[in-house]
Amino acid sequence: MAYLHQKAHPLEAAHHQSPEVSAIFDITHTTHYRYASSVRLGEHLVQFRPRDSHDLRVLATDMRVNPEPVDIRMFQDAYSNSIALIQPQSPAAELQVVCSSSVEHTGTRAVNFPMSLRARRFPLAYDDEERLVLRHFMTPFYNDPTGMLQAWANQFIRPNGETGTRELLVEMTEFIRNTMRYQARFSRGVQTPYDTLRLKSGACRDFATLMIEAVRRLGYAARFVSGYLYTPWRDTAKQQNMGNGSTHAWVQVYLPDAGWIPFDPTNNLIGGTDLISVSVARHASQATPLSGSWHGYPGDFLGMDVNVQVRKRP
Repeated sequence: MAYLHQKAHPLEAAHHQSPEVSAIFDITHTTHYRYASSVRLGEHLVQFRPRDSHDLRVLATDMRVNPEPVDIRMFQDAYSNSIALIQPQSPAAELQVVCSSSVEHTGTRAVNFPMSLRARRFPLAYDDEERLVLRHFMTPFYNDPTGMLQAWANQFIRPNGETGTRELLVEMTEFIRNTMRYQARFSRGVQTPYDTLRLKSGACRDFATLMIEAVRRLGYAARFVSGYLYTPWRDTAKQQNMGNGSTHAWVQVYLPDAGWIPFDPTNNLIGGTDLISVSVARHASQATPLSGSWHGYPGDFLGMDVNVQVRKRP
């Protein structure tokens, strides 16, 4: 078994909010692939290191791989996500990747987040430089030939009087949570926003995709976020033994002088410390925690087990 271990330099602790408002989380994410016989394992991409920022400080990370990899290479992708490229030894009848991290989260302001005066009313006016940088996140990923998604997004614009940016985004987040049914899906991929509207149900990545595409059609820059959600009532010894967490997906919207503000339509969460981001992307397909290839007979694949633990230190 090989591992990759990193610890933050002591000087990195110089700029963060006071300990009274911060929370420290320990995260362990285990993925285990099982095969009926030895197969040839190809390269695997692992997105496991939380994203450092002014409100999220990575204290330590560790990655253990079994069977021992021939090579591990770290790099940043086009979105500045930290990626581990591993080549496991093979042939092998299993692949287990255990990623651990400790982070200090000072949190993002919730509903009362500050923003530029030009961002407070719909439509938002990004300046020329912002539009150049954000164009990728303002462009819808899906076509809308019938106007169905545009019509759904337009309902959050007040027909009479001004529409506030804050109110629009908060109401959309709450509306998805209150009118759609959460349904866990273990298959790969993401529903189209049209399927989510039609079914009125989906997983977190489906709700995030719907909201991203809707706000883009209203002129806002938005990106998909993959990471972890801390759930206080599941942070018990019993739940820890069973795995008390899971990977999670939500939305970040860029607002001038406020930055990338998190909105979680699955749980109606805005800001706070319970959302721990690992990767961002234009679309869910570009933010998969673990992906790779194997070569063998179709019947060789027995299944995949995922166990996620998120613990908050006292």
